[in-house]
Amino acid sequence: MGNIKIVIGSWGSYNACNERALGSKWLDLSDYTDWDEIAEELKKEGFELDGIDEELFIQDIEGVESAGTNWDYTNPKDLLETLLESDVLTDEYKYDIMQAYIEIKSFSDFCELVKNHGSRWDDDIILYHGYSWDDYGREAFDNCCYEIEESLLDFFDFEAYGEYMGNGIADVYSGGIIEINR
Repeated sequence: MGNIKIVIGSWGSYNACNERALGSKWLDLSDYTDWDEIAEELKKEGFELDGIDEELFIQDIEGVESAGTNWDYTNPKDLLETLLESDVLTDEYKYDIMQAYIEIKSFSDFCELVKNHGSRWDDDIILYHGYSWDDYGREAFDNCCYEIEESLLDFFDFEAYGEYMGNGIADVYSGGIIEINR
């Protein structure tokens, strides 16, 4: 399951340099089923959600690697609701797909995908864990109806074929190849 943890900060407390300026304790988002549960936790920690602490932000995050995302301007309620709707907090494969997707695209693209398709956001995305372009090319070749003598396969450039077949729909990510058919 997706192990995403956040520290929630408040702009009001941050600017006032009060005891909540360093944010909440680490919150494991898979422990919560809705925003109200997090709001209750924040209130227990002394946050004044109807006062100085009404404007919240993500002060720190673990479990989501997304370069270029400015978490300071991401509302933690919106983040939780997107993650809950996408099922990445309860489905390890969806979590893996999200990580690969945001590595290639962005977290905001992921949010838009979930907004448009709900929990079926990943229907047209396939991960090829551990694949290189050569592996991807071999898979594409095997799925086609080519009739080539086995001895000639040593002369075929599967890497180039994989890149050609993946052009526009597949990209390399840190764990292999991701195919996005949208």
